[in-house]
Amino acid sequence: MALSRERRIRRGLPLAALCAALALLAALFGAQERAGASVPPPPSGWTTVWTDDFTGAAGTLPSSAEWIVDTGHAYPGGPANWGTGEIQSYTNSTANLSQDGSGNLRITPLRDSSGNWTSARIESRDTFQPAAGGTMRIEGRIQMPNVTGNAALGYWAAFWTLGDTYRGNYQNWPGIGEFDIMENVNGLNTVWGTLHCGTNPGGSCNETNGLGSSRACPGSSCQAAFHTYTFEWDRSVSPETLRWYVDGVQYHSVNAGQMDATTWANATHHAHFLLLNVAMGGGFPNGVSGVGTPTSATDPGHPMLVDYVTVLTSGGSGGGDGGDGGSAYATLQAENYTEQSGVVAETTTDTGGGQNLGYLANGDWVRYSGIEFGSTGATQFKARVASGAASGISGLIEVRLDSRTATPVGSLAVAGTGGWQSWQTIPANISRITGTHDVYLTFTSGQPADFANLNWFTFSAT
Repeated sequence: MALSRERRIRRGLPLAALCAALALLAALFGAQERAGASVPPPPSGWTTVWTDDFTGAAGTLPSSAEWIVDTGHAYPGGPANWGTGEIQSYTNSTANLSQDGSGNLRITPLRDSSGNWTSARIESRDTFQPAAGGTMRIEGRIQMPNVTGNAALGYWAAFWTLGDTYRGNYQNWPGIGEFDIMENVNGLNTVWGTLHCGTNPGGSCNETNGLGSSRACPGSSCQAAFHTYTFEWDRSVSPETLRWYVDGVQYHSVNAGQMDATTWANATHHAHFLLLNVAMGGGFPNGVSGVGTPTSATDPGHPMLVDYVTVLTSGGSGGGDGGDGGSAYATLQAENYTEQSGVVAETTTDTGGGQNLGYLANGDWVRYSGIEFGSTGATQFKARVASGAASGISGLIEVRLDSRTATPVGSLAVAGTGGWQSWQTIPANISRITGTHDVYLTFTSGQPADFANLNWFTFSAT
């Protein structure tokens, strides 16, 4: 396909490389001590697949394209008080949830004149998991609510995940898995990391406690400074292993050998979504303090500050070099195709850098061989797309199996997003896919003009 003059000019943009270099300089000159530090570039051998640096204007909510804001005392049809006994109501008010204009997200518990508590909880729209044989790292740079002693009783800050099959069910915990990357209660200088799995009560993960460990934050207290909380999900070793770190210091691990294969697979062999919240009261802070919390001494208004959240992957066969095999539930980089017609890989300014597929127009296609969907099956397709197409120019990204002329199992529509590097994540329902297939993405439009760029895609079971 011929490249238009406009599309030739925008190839090879240096912005991603410049941003990575600036982030590296920030890290070298003590970014750990500052609020609003840049997301560090991925270490050698790792690829950033998703991140949020919370750089929006002061007083604004986090991006609705990336986050769902939970509200109330429960999911619809889910257990009361979010299943934990916490007492606050979550809101979408910027008094409880907002970016601060300095590169941080603030989640602030408040109490009204009647004694009612409000706070905030968000969850990522995207879901994540490592490819078979690979490793995934989830990391956040966070300052816990800066309050201690009796004034902190009932504060429960958390950075964690839930298995994607919890969405829409809400009764299958803890079997679907929960990774508590960082939890803190009652203003203690302690970070807890925990795996929840199996059955409740008891079971392989000793529910409702889970399999956990804790330690003090290195150097400055958890409340007085930002610290980096990291979770690694490693499928490159045998047995598969989960690891927890604070400021690069490992303090906890759990591996597949500690439970039966079915319990481990149910908790880990599928995607998870990320959550950030500050609860008030509930089983954990009450159990640690020995009293019901919060109390009349608890002081409202102390926010958890989140500088950034990022997800990285390393190794594995999830759309790896040459697009040869891999898990459908990993993040599949679009440029790692097996075969293509009409597309071009170009430098992207999207989160994580790397390349995207560009110049996508009617009749173009790409093939990814040997993608594994398993026995549960995928029912949703998500793609990271951008479009600078003029008004009235749009098209479809169609998913076909084993032949580029097969009937599509689903498709999503792409129209102008505001620019060829203005990225959005768009979901679409598809017919259930199980087993292993060659996946074809075909690009269809009623106009001859380019209508989309594609950075990555993934599948999920809902």
